[in-house]
Amino acid sequence: MSVQHLTTDHEYRLLCGMSGYLDAVSVAAGVGPESSTIDFDSPMSAYLALDGQLAVHPGRDTALVWDERHGWSFTIETHSGEDLLVVAYLGDDLVPPPSRVREFIRTIRARTRRTPSPAPPELNRGRADLLARLLDYRTPQTLSSQ
Repeated sequence: MSVQHLTTDHEYRLLCGMSGYLDAVSVAAGVGPESSTIDFDSPMSAYLALDGQLAVHPGRDTALVWDERHGWSFTIETHSGEDLLVVAYLGDDLVPPPSRVREFIRTIRARTRRTPSPAPPELNRGRADLLARLLDYRTPQTLSSQ
């Protein structure tokens, strides 16, 4: 992972926390950390490629997407390479435990029919709150520039 221009200790700690959290969610989801990426821009977001497809959306790859406004969403790839289509949002917690994310994945995969596109929840309480929520997941990161 490369990061450009992290200017403060606060941003570095946020990156370390999010990296550790995403690694823990990757393990819970049954995929490796190499399946994930973090975009540190504002709003910060993360992408986690999942194995398999949904029975109700055959032929489309699946992924989890997290952002600091809406939390986790379960998405499917489009056939045209455009934006991902959101199938569901996890809901009321910006940084749920990885085990809860795993259960969210299982619930969505168990669906037997399509549902309407959901409205995104508004979960953003600021980066200070996000950092506090990520402290338990913090892992040091080696910074490199490109």
